[in-house]
Amino acid sequence: MNEKLTQYVNGVFAPYNGVKSVDELKVDLLSDLQERFSELKKEGKADDTAFEMTIYSIGDIEQTVQEVANLSRSLERQVLTNFSASNLPNSDFVGVTAHKGKFVASALHGSDFSGADLTGSLFKASDVREANFDNANLTDCNLSAIDLADSSFNKSTLVRTDFSKSWLVGTKFIDVKLTDVKLTMTDLRKTIFENCIFDGVDFKYSDLTGLCLDGQTFIGVKFDKAALKEVSFKGATLKNVSFISGFTLSKKYYRAIKSICFDGAMMDKLTYAALKGMEVDLSNVTVI
Repeated sequence: MNEKLTQYVNGVFAPYNGVKSVDELKVDLLSDLQERFSELKKEGKADDTAFEMTIYSIGDIEQTVQEVANLSRSLERQVLTNFSASNLPNSDFVGVTAHKGKFVASALHGSDFSGADLTGSLFKASDVREANFDNANLTDCNLSAIDLADSSFNKSTLVRTDFSKSWLVGTKFIDVKLTDVKLTMTDLRKTIFENCIFDGVDFKYSDLTGLCLDGQTFIGVKFDKAALKEVSFKGATLKNVSFISGFTLSKKYYRAIKSICFDGAMMDKLTYAALKGMEVDLSNVTVI
């Protein structure tokens, strides 16, 4: 009859083989059932009766096992996506799925995240120099206040991604649409943007001095209070773009705005009027 009990328990736990906490529960349960069966036999119960009473005594064990398995798997997933305070330079994360992953205070220099789905992940206070994020999904990721020098974001998915206060010297954004991305309080003078679409991007308080943004598209973008001396927007498209400082414009800010090159650019009437009011040279601009 112990064999019959073992078969019953094995059947209940079969769908969850390999889940550590469930395996432990299985061993404990089988031991308890065998002990309960022995007690009922000593009371004079027939084998079949003792077996039925033993099984009945544990209640809805299948539901309990399922709940334990689900909890265990959830905890395992959390462990698999928590790499905080890890030393992982040049690591291979190609194509992984790590939603809400944690890479806080980690050494990730030269790591490859290309093609990975990192939705909602956190990279605060980490060394992510020379990392590869090409074709990665970085929706709702927080990459603020980290070192991303010489990293690559070619064809990455950047939606509500936060790069504020990060070190982006030599960082490449190529063939990317940046949607509601934050690039505030950041030194972007040596950041590379090529063939990008900026939709709802916030550049407040950032330094873009001398940056080349030729031929790129800007929709609903805020350059408020940003350093824009000698920035080039040649051939760019600008719609509903804000260059307002938020307070009475200083002569220094006027001079910086007037140094921007808009030759060959296309812009909507509102953006055109705002820049015209700041005496920017728009002689070679097309109004759309």
